[in-house]
Amino acid sequence: MPSDSEAANPLAIMEYISTRGGAAPLDFEQVTLAGLAGDGGLYVPSHWPKLAEGDIADMASLSYSEVAVRVMKPFVGDVLSEGELRDLCDKAYGRFAHKAVTPLVQLDGQHWLLELFHGPTLAFKDVALQLLGLLFEKFLARQDKHLTVVGATSGDTGSAAIDALAGREKVDIFMLHPDGRISDVQRRQMTTVLAPNVHNIAINGSFDDAQAMVKRMFADEQVMDRFAISAVNSINWARLMAQIVYYFYAASRLGAPHRKVAFSVPTGNFGDVFAGYVAAQMGLPVERLVVATNVNDILHRALRKGDYSADTVTPTAAPSMDIQISSNFERLLFDLEGRDGAKTAARMKAFEESRDMQIAPEMLEKAAAIFTSERVDPDSMTLAMSQAQEDSGQVIDPHTAIGLSAARSADIDPSVPIVTLATAHPAKFRDAVERATGMRPALPRRIGDLFDREEACDKLPGDYDAVKAFVTTHATAANG
Repeated sequence: MPSDSEAANPLAIMEYISTRGGAAPLDFEQVTLAGLAGDGGLYVPSHWPKLAEGDIADMASLSYSEVAVRVMKPFVGDVLSEGELRDLCDKAYGRFAHKAVTPLVQLDGQHWLLELFHGPTLAFKDVALQLLGLLFEKFLARQDKHLTVVGATSGDTGSAAIDALAGREKVDIFMLHPDGRISDVQRRQMTTVLAPNVHNIAINGSFDDAQAMVKRMFADEQVMDRFAISAVNSINWARLMAQIVYYFYAASRLGAPHRKVAFSVPTGNFGDVFAGYVAAQMGLPVERLVVATNVNDILHRALRKGDYSADTVTPTAAPSMDIQISSNFERLLFDLEGRDGAKTAARMKAFEESRDMQIAPEMLEKAAAIFTSERVDPDSMTLAMSQAQEDSGQVIDPHTAIGLSAARSADIDPSVPIVTLATAHPAKFRDAVERATGMRPALPRRIGDLFDREEACDKLPGDYDAVKAFVTTHATAANG
């Protein structure tokens, strides 16, 4: 809980604590550079800041960049001045191809799309990672420190992170992806970036295998003693923080705070939808968050039945959702369990050993106050793509289709607008879109030469020691 002095001056400080309770509190700069907590947990704010109704109402007339400043300032505290934060936001979102940054598109009387794919790599990850790259650069210049970013991607995080960090001083980035399990566009958006500080690694395994290696590296003393390791996945709080903004931006344009809004979110790692949960904790009137999964449905089973047990990953036409262990779900469990780090640590340790977790009915009841979930099979996904084109003239990618299918299946009052997060440009998944609609979407002009570019990628076995050896051989020491 914030102290009396913090309550009197809420922007002066925001401390971040680990979901597992064993790491020292950090400020915003420290937590941005740290990524994962030393005890294996994820950092969260010590309390959820609140925005007044009038402040939310004012957002309807503000630019995206200005909404971002208003939403993020309480989390940043005094680490950045409001002017510094505004400059970073203006620079980050100035690279987007649409002046609204994340425009709303109406499908019918109730359903809307929030287009999050107008950034440089055509996916929602750009909204956060363009800012995160600038934050890294600013904070590293202050500390005269070299950072080694290690990440895992199921398709979109990798390209967005590489675009944001390529060529930046004092940063090396190592991005792991599952070999052969992402689209050709997703792969090339990473492997054709030939900057010397960028290292693409294709591992023989799944995204969950890659993500497990990244988490293990954060707990490896031999690595952590030599290198300043950080993350760009949504385990990094700063990245998740930036995703809260577009919930406020969209809802304020649909009548919030005087009107409730529901959101349907295609998700695998639970980061994007957890950002919506944070927005609700801050005072945004969210009627419902629909967690839309594909057949890799651990989140659906967890929220409907309390069964958070990992199965094998089934490859699908929506590869960014082909995940069976959702890292950010730990942040929700921490909140549902009364923010008891010891309980969360014990729960996650048991899960890591057994890959099975049963969630208590009282925790499920709390979650059900805002979350519902839907499992969307391949036929329903295809149908959603074809119907969006036929009924509304909108060509959507498989992930967005899963979100839209879930939105139409959810039991939500017809008077409540439902915003489906359109997470990727359809051209990133040309084959799947063509099968569903008969139309092969073209790449935007700004990346139209993608298939003419040279690729560079290192293929490694799905073995932690091999990946560790590669990173430690090619990375620069923290003070190097």
